[in-house]
Amino acid sequence: MSDFSLSGFDLDAFVRSTLAEDLGAGGDITSMATIPADARFDGVMDSRDAITVAGLPIAEAFFRALDPVMEIEILVAEGAQVAAGSDLMRLSGRARAMLTAERSALNTVQHLSGIATMTREYVDALGESGGAGRATLLDTRKTIPGLRVLEKYATRMGGATNHRMGLWDAAMIKDNHVAVAGSVEEAVRRAVAAGIANIIVEVDRVDQVESALKAGATHLLLDNMAPDDLRASVAIVGGRVPTEASGGVRLDTIGAIGATGVTYVSVGRLTQSAPAADIGLDFALA
Repeated sequence: MSDFSLSGFDLDAFVRSTLAEDLGAGGDITSMATIPADARFDGVMDSRDAITVAGLPIAEAFFRALDPVMEIEILVAEGAQVAAGSDLMRLSGRARAMLTAERSALNTVQHLSGIATMTREYVDALGESGGAGRATLLDTRKTIPGLRVLEKYATRMGGATNHRMGLWDAAMIKDNHVAVAGSVEEAVRRAVAAGIANIIVEVDRVDQVESALKAGATHLLLDNMAPDDLRASVAIVGGRVPTEASGGVRLDTIGAIGATGVTYVSVGRLTQSAPAADIGLDFALA
Protein backbone atom coordinates (compact mmCIF):
# COMPACT_ATOMS: atom_id res chain seq x y z
CA MET A 1 0.00 0.00 0.00
CA SER A 2 1.38 3.40 -0.94
CA ASP A 3 2.05 5.89 1.84
CA PHE A 4 -0.65 8.44 1.02
CA SER A 5 -2.39 10.86 3.35
CA LEU A 6 -4.00 14.27 3.18
CA SER A 7 -4.53 16.57 6.13
CA GLY A 8 -8.22 16.69 6.98
CA PHE A 9 -9.09 13.69 4.81
CA ASP A 10 -9.95 10.21 6.12
CA LEU A 11 -9.07 7.91 3.22
CA ASP A 12 -10.42 4.75 4.88
CA ALA A 13 -13.77 6.39 5.66
CA PHE A 14 -14.02 7.77 2.12
CA VAL A 15 -13.38 4.35 0.62
CA ARG A 16 -15.85 2.63 2.95
CA SER A 17 -18.67 5.11 2.32
CA THR A 18 -18.11 5.17 -1.45
CA LEU A 19 -18.14 1.39 -1.73
CA ALA A 20 -21.17 1.17 0.58
CA GLU A 21 -23.06 3.56 -1.69
CA ASP A 22 -22.28 1.37 -4.72
CA LEU A 23 -22.85 -2.00 -3.08
CA GLY A 24 -26.02 -1.21 -1.17
CA ALA A 25 -27.60 -4.09 0.72
CA GLY A 26 -27.26 -6.65 -2.06
CA GLY A 27 -23.62 -6.34 -3.07
CA ASP A 28 -22.25 -6.65 -6.59
CA ILE A 29 -24.89 -9.05 -7.84
CA THR A 30 -23.50 -9.13 -11.39
CA SER A 31 -20.00 -10.20 -10.39
CA MET A 32 -21.29 -12.67 -7.81
CA ALA A 33 -23.56 -14.27 -10.43
CA THR A 34 -21.12 -14.42 -13.32
CA ILE A 35 -17.58 -14.62 -11.87
CA PRO A 36 -16.38 -17.67 -9.91
CA ALA A 37 -15.20 -16.81 -6.40
CA ASP A 38 -11.68 -18.10 -7.10
CA ALA A 39 -11.24 -16.41 -10.51
CA ARG A 40 -8.31 -14.03 -10.89
CA PHE A 41 -7.77 -11.11 -13.24
CA ASP A 42 -4.83 -9.07 -14.39
CA GLY A 43 -5.69 -5.48 -15.16
CA VAL A 44 -4.11 -2.32 -16.54
CA MET A 45 -5.44 1.17 -15.87
CA ASP A 46 -4.56 3.47 -18.73
CA SER A 47 -5.32 6.97 -19.97
CA ARG A 48 -6.92 7.54 -23.35
CA ASP A 49 -6.14 11.28 -23.05
CA ALA A 50 -2.97 13.25 -22.46
CA ILE A 51 -3.44 14.15 -18.78
CA THR A 52 -1.88 15.35 -15.56
CA VAL A 53 -2.30 12.46 -13.13
CA ALA A 54 -4.01 12.68 -9.74
CA GLY A 55 -5.69 10.10 -7.51
CA LEU A 56 -3.90 6.82 -8.19
CA PRO A 57 -3.15 6.09 -4.49
CA ILE A 58 -6.84 6.57 -3.75
CA ALA A 59 -7.75 4.13 -6.50
CA GLU A 60 -5.31 1.66 -4.99
CA ALA A 61 -7.11 1.97 -1.66
CA PHE A 62 -10.42 0.97 -3.28
CA PHE A 63 -8.95 -2.22 -4.71
CA ARG A 64 -7.12 -3.14 -1.50
CA ALA A 65 -10.26 -2.60 0.57
CA LEU A 66 -11.80 -5.60 -1.24
CA ASP A 67 -8.63 -7.64 -1.83
CA PRO A 68 -5.91 -6.71 0.70
CA VAL A 69 -3.31 -8.92 -1.00
CA MET A 70 -3.97 -7.70 -4.54
CA GLU A 71 -0.71 -7.00 -6.40
CA ILE A 72 -0.75 -3.35 -7.44
CA GLU A 73 1.98 -1.35 -9.15
CA ILE A 74 1.51 2.38 -9.63
CA LEU A 75 3.45 3.27 -12.77
CA VAL A 76 3.48 7.09 -12.74
CA ALA A 77 3.88 9.71 -10.05
CA GLU A 78 1.11 12.01 -8.89
CA GLY A 79 1.29 15.27 -10.84
CA ALA A 80 3.05 13.63 -13.79
CA GLN A 81 2.05 14.70 -17.29
CA VAL A 82 1.54 11.65 -19.50
CA ALA A 83 0.69 11.08 -23.14
CA ALA A 84 -2.51 9.47 -24.39
CA GLY A 85 -2.21 5.70 -24.19
CA SER A 86 -0.02 5.70 -21.09
CA ASP A 87 -0.38 2.90 -18.56
CA LEU A 88 -0.99 4.23 -15.05
CA MET A 89 -1.39 1.14 -12.85
CA ARG A 90 -1.06 -2.65 -13.08
CA LEU A 91 -3.15 -4.97 -10.94
CA SER A 92 -3.38 -8.70 -10.31
CA GLY A 93 -5.84 -10.27 -7.90
CA ARG A 94 -9.31 -11.62 -7.28
CA ALA A 95 -11.56 -10.88 -10.24
CA ARG A 96 -14.69 -10.16 -8.22
CA ALA A 97 -12.90 -7.63 -6.02
CA MET A 98 -11.31 -5.91 -8.98
CA LEU A 99 -14.59 -5.60 -10.89
CA THR A 100 -16.49 -4.42 -7.81
CA ALA A 101 -13.96 -1.68 -7.00
CA GLU A 102 -13.41 -0.68 -10.64
CA ARG A 103 -16.01 2.08 -10.98
CA SER A 104 -15.27 3.78 -7.66
CA ALA A 105 -11.55 3.74 -8.41
CA LEU A 106 -11.97 5.02 -11.97
CA ASN A 107 -14.48 7.72 -11.03
CA THR A 108 -12.01 9.12 -8.51
CA VAL A 109 -9.00 9.11 -10.81
CA GLN A 110 -11.00 10.46 -13.75
CA HIS A 111 -12.37 13.35 -11.70
CA LEU A 112 -9.15 14.29 -9.95
CA SER A 113 -7.00 13.91 -13.07
CA GLY A 114 -9.50 16.04 -14.98
CA ILE A 115 -9.05 18.81 -12.41
CA ALA A 116 -5.27 18.44 -12.42
CA THR A 117 -5.19 18.51 -16.23
CA MET A 118 -7.26 21.68 -16.51
CA THR A 119 -5.20 23.28 -13.76
CA ARG A 120 -1.98 22.54 -15.62
CA GLU A 121 -3.43 24.17 -18.75
CA TYR A 122 -4.16 27.34 -16.76
CA VAL A 123 -0.73 27.30 -15.11
CA ASP A 124 0.91 27.01 -18.52
CA ALA A 125 -1.27 29.78 -19.99
CA LEU A 126 -0.44 32.02 -17.05
CA GLY A 127 3.22 31.43 -17.79
CA GLU A 128 4.02 30.55 -14.19
CA SER A 129 7.50 29.08 -13.87
CA GLY A 130 8.48 30.11 -10.37
CA GLY A 131 10.40 33.14 -11.59
CA ALA A 132 10.24 36.52 -9.88
CA GLY A 133 7.25 38.66 -10.78
CA ARG A 134 5.10 35.81 -12.08
CA ALA A 135 1.53 35.56 -10.81
CA THR A 136 0.53 32.39 -8.96
CA LEU A 137 -2.62 30.44 -9.84
CA LEU A 138 -5.09 29.89 -6.99
CA ASP A 139 -8.12 27.64 -6.74
CA THR A 140 -11.33 28.60 -4.88
CA ARG A 141 -13.98 27.11 -2.58
CA LYS A 142 -16.17 26.19 -5.59
CA THR A 143 -15.88 22.48 -4.86
CA ILE A 144 -18.30 19.58 -4.63
CA PRO A 145 -19.49 19.22 -1.00
CA GLY A 146 -17.49 16.53 0.74
CA LEU A 147 -14.75 16.47 -1.88
CA ARG A 148 -12.95 19.74 -1.18
CA VAL A 149 -9.77 18.24 0.23
CA LEU A 150 -9.47 15.86 -2.73
CA GLU A 151 -10.26 18.48 -5.35
CA LYS A 152 -7.84 20.99 -3.88
CA TYR A 153 -5.22 18.22 -3.78
CA ALA A 154 -5.83 17.74 -7.50
CA THR A 155 -5.26 21.44 -8.22
CA ARG A 156 -1.93 21.20 -6.40
CA MET A 157 -0.99 18.24 -8.59
CA GLY A 158 -1.75 20.49 -11.57
CA GLY A 159 0.57 23.20 -10.28
CA ALA A 160 -1.80 25.59 -8.52
CA THR A 161 -1.65 26.88 -4.95
CA ASN A 162 -4.59 26.41 -2.62
CA HIS A 163 -6.63 29.44 -1.62
CA ARG A 164 -8.73 29.21 1.56
CA MET A 165 -9.57 25.65 2.54
CA GLY A 166 -12.73 26.86 4.24
CA LEU A 167 -14.44 29.68 6.05
CA TRP A 168 -12.14 29.29 9.03
CA ASP A 169 -8.63 30.06 7.76
CA ALA A 170 -9.04 33.67 6.57
CA ALA A 171 -11.73 36.32 6.48
CA MET A 172 -12.99 37.21 3.01
CA ILE A 173 -15.13 40.35 3.02
CA LYS A 174 -17.32 40.45 -0.08
CA ASP A 175 -20.14 42.67 -1.30
CA ASN A 176 -22.84 41.09 0.86
CA HIS A 177 -20.73 41.46 4.00
CA VAL A 178 -20.20 45.12 3.08
CA ALA A 179 -23.92 45.62 2.46
CA VAL A 180 -24.79 44.35 5.94
CA ALA A 181 -21.92 46.13 7.71
CA GLY A 182 -22.62 49.42 5.92
CA SER A 183 -19.26 50.03 4.25
CA VAL A 184 -15.98 48.37 3.36
CA GLU A 185 -14.26 50.30 6.13
CA GLU A 186 -16.72 49.18 8.78
CA ALA A 187 -16.62 45.54 7.68
CA VAL A 188 -12.81 45.52 7.81
CA ARG A 189 -12.80 47.36 11.14
CA ARG A 190 -15.00 44.63 12.64
CA ALA A 191 -12.74 41.89 11.32
CA VAL A 192 -9.68 43.64 12.77
CA ALA A 193 -11.47 44.08 16.10
CA ALA A 194 -12.26 40.36 16.10
CA GLY A 195 -8.53 39.63 16.03
CA ILE A 196 -8.52 38.03 12.56
CA ALA A 197 -4.99 38.04 11.15
CA ASN A 198 -5.74 37.38 7.48
CA ILE A 199 -8.36 39.72 6.04
CA ILE A 200 -9.10 39.44 2.32
CA VAL A 201 -11.22 42.28 0.97
CA GLU A 202 -13.04 42.17 -2.36
CA VAL A 203 -13.10 45.43 -4.31
CA ASP A 204 -14.52 45.94 -7.78
CA ARG A 205 -13.48 49.55 -8.39
CA VAL A 206 -10.10 51.23 -8.34
CA ASP A 207 -11.37 53.96 -5.99
CA GLN A 208 -12.08 51.35 -3.30
CA VAL A 209 -8.48 50.14 -3.08
CA GLU A 210 -6.95 52.77 -0.81
CA SER A 211 -9.85 52.80 1.64
CA ALA A 212 -9.70 49.01 2.00
CA LEU A 213 -5.97 49.20 2.68
CA LYS A 214 -6.33 51.99 5.24
CA ALA A 215 -9.03 50.01 7.03
CA GLY A 216 -6.67 47.07 7.53
CA ALA A 217 -7.02 44.66 4.60
CA THR A 218 -4.10 42.23 4.38
CA HIS A 219 -5.00 40.94 0.89
CA LEU A 220 -7.05 42.53 -1.90
CA LEU A 221 -9.30 40.53 -4.22
CA LEU A 222 -9.75 42.60 -7.37
CA ASP A 223 -13.06 41.35 -8.67
CA ASN A 224 -13.95 41.33 -12.38
CA MET A 225 -11.61 44.20 -13.20
CA ALA A 226 -10.35 44.85 -16.72
CA PRO A 227 -6.56 44.65 -17.19
CA ASP A 228 -6.15 48.45 -17.15
CA ASP A 229 -7.97 48.66 -13.81
CA LEU A 230 -5.91 45.77 -12.46
CA ARG A 231 -2.71 47.60 -13.36
CA ALA A 232 -3.97 50.80 -11.75
CA SER A 233 -4.93 48.93 -8.58
CA VAL A 234 -1.57 47.18 -8.38
CA ALA A 235 0.15 50.56 -8.71
CA ILE A 236 -1.89 52.00 -5.85
CA VAL A 237 -1.17 49.01 -3.62
CA GLY A 238 2.53 49.38 -4.30
CA GLY A 239 3.40 46.01 -2.84
CA ARG A 240 1.84 46.71 0.56
CA VAL A 241 -0.36 43.60 0.41
CA PRO A 242 -0.86 40.73 -2.06
CA THR A 243 -3.31 41.35 -4.88
CA GLU A 244 -5.58 38.74 -6.47
CA ALA A 245 -7.41 39.01 -9.79
CA SER A 246 -10.63 37.04 -9.75
CA GLY A 247 -13.86 36.63 -11.66
CA GLY A 248 -14.53 35.32 -15.15
CA VAL A 249 -10.94 34.28 -15.80
CA ARG A 250 -10.66 32.09 -18.90
CA LEU A 251 -7.85 30.18 -20.51
CA ASP A 252 -7.62 32.77 -23.28
CA THR A 253 -7.54 35.74 -20.87
CA ILE A 254 -5.42 34.55 -17.96
CA GLY A 255 -2.11 35.49 -19.60
CA ALA A 256 -3.11 39.14 -20.00
CA ILE A 257 -4.52 39.20 -16.47
CA GLY A 258 -1.35 37.75 -14.99
CA ALA A 259 0.74 40.31 -16.88
CA THR A 260 -0.87 43.19 -14.96
CA GLY A 261 1.39 42.62 -11.97
CA VAL A 262 -1.11 40.96 -9.63
CA THR A 263 0.27 38.50 -7.09
CA TYR A 264 -2.37 35.86 -7.71
CA VAL A 265 -5.05 34.89 -10.21
CA SER A 266 -7.88 32.73 -8.84
CA VAL A 267 -10.00 30.49 -11.06
CA GLY A 268 -13.18 28.81 -9.85
CA ARG A 269 -13.65 26.66 -12.91
CA LEU A 270 -10.65 24.49 -11.98
CA THR A 271 -12.87 22.56 -9.59
CA GLN A 272 -16.27 23.74 -10.82
CA SER A 273 -16.05 22.87 -14.51
CA ALA A 274 -13.17 20.48 -15.21
CA PRO A 275 -14.23 17.54 -17.44
CA ALA A 276 -13.35 14.03 -16.31
CA ALA A 277 -10.27 12.50 -17.89
CA ASP A 278 -10.83 9.48 -20.14
CA ILE A 279 -9.24 6.67 -18.14
CA GLY A 280 -10.10 2.99 -18.35
CA LEU A 281 -9.29 -0.37 -16.82
CA ASP A 282 -8.66 -3.26 -19.22
CA PHE A 283 -8.80 -6.80 -17.91
CA ALA A 284 -7.32 -10.14 -18.98
CA LEU A 285 -7.70 -13.52 -17.36
CA ALA A 286 -4.71 -14.27 -15.13
